[in-house]
Amino acid sequence: MFPQVVETAYSPALPLIADTYAVAAGRAGQTLSVYFVAFAVGVLFWGWLCDRAGRRPAVLAGLSVYGLGCLMALFSLDFNMLLLARMMSAFGAAVGSIGVQTMLRDRYQAKELAKIFGTIGAALALSPLLGLAMGVALSAGAQLMPVFIGLLVLALILLAVSLFHLPETRPARSQGHSLGQVMIRLLQDPAIWQSAILVALFNTTIFAFYQWAPFLLQGLGSNNRPMMVAGLLLAAGTFVGAFLNSRWLAGGLSSRRLIWRGIVLLVVSAIGLELAGEKLIFLLPAVLLALAYAVAIPNLLSSALQHYRAVAGMAGAVFGLMYSLLLGIGLALSAWWGNLADVTLVCALLAAICLALPIHKT
Repeated sequence: MFPQVVETAYSPALPLIADTYAVAAGRAGQTLSVYFVAFAVGVLFWGWLCDRAGRRPAVLAGLSVYGLGCLMALFSLDFNMLLLARMMSAFGAAVGSIGVQTMLRDRYQAKELAKIFGTIGAALALSPLLGLAMGVALSAGAQLMPVFIGLLVLALILLAVSLFHLPETRPARSQGHSLGQVMIRLLQDPAIWQSAILVALFNTTIFAFYQWAPFLLQGLGSNNRPMMVAGLLLAAGTFVGAFLNSRWLAGGLSSRRLIWRGIVLLVVSAIGLELAGEKLIFLLPAVLLALAYAVAIPNLLSSALQHYRAVAGMAGAVFGLMYSLLLGIGLALSAWWGNLADVTLVCALLAAICLALPIHKT
């Protein structure tokens, strides 16, 4: 939950960033795309370190780097320095993704893993609510410093808890593969590319919402209440999606069919967003973004690396690098285009084309 909470906590502060540093909304939104490019590099590094030094040391180091990034943000004198601080924070926060996924892959097989990721999806339903609540509370005084102080305190708390309670799950056997070998193997696997593109597309839709919602909601209330409503609705959508995913998996539906259902939900959401325009009612079709994400992502993540268990850390790192870079590109294009409905529809159509390609896992 850590990467999702800290990123959604940052979302309500985007209008403040635009005002404080005198930049346009699109420029402020670019901090998200920069964040995910640095996040991608972090995923690669921490995944490599998970295999080389162990899961526990990698997580502790990553949280430390994230804290340093938050500290740097506190003293950012201009927008470029803030971007650099955000990149450092993203690099460190990436360990919360690759570290946890690697530890889960250490202990569970593919079918079990899909259920585990589905359960995690239910827990992640609280992430947008917790993150937005945190961001709204910290930015209530129209000042950026409390936001960065709050994120720094969260990093220190997680670091302390991990220091005393996080176990080591790395298998005892040593791996005979280099990062370069694993990277070449994954880059030559069409099925990996298919999964990475699909993960990036679903993530682009949900994070494009966080990219633009603060500005769309800015004029709809005298306080940050609309953002809290958005958090509640997206949390509900994620929870329902995770519940449906678990029920459908238990009913024998394949992961592929569930991904198709996620794509259909994206199309319906895009149509609803287009009809709603910039009215507050746009939050209702936006719920389907969270629903689609919660249905599709667990199935994509659980099946993508089932043939790379022997190099789980490095394979997860390369895979994470691939989809995070694609996500960064997607969010950069979203910031440039500036229309959530269009972005959602394009992502849905590209996802349908990608999934329809006759690619078989080796």
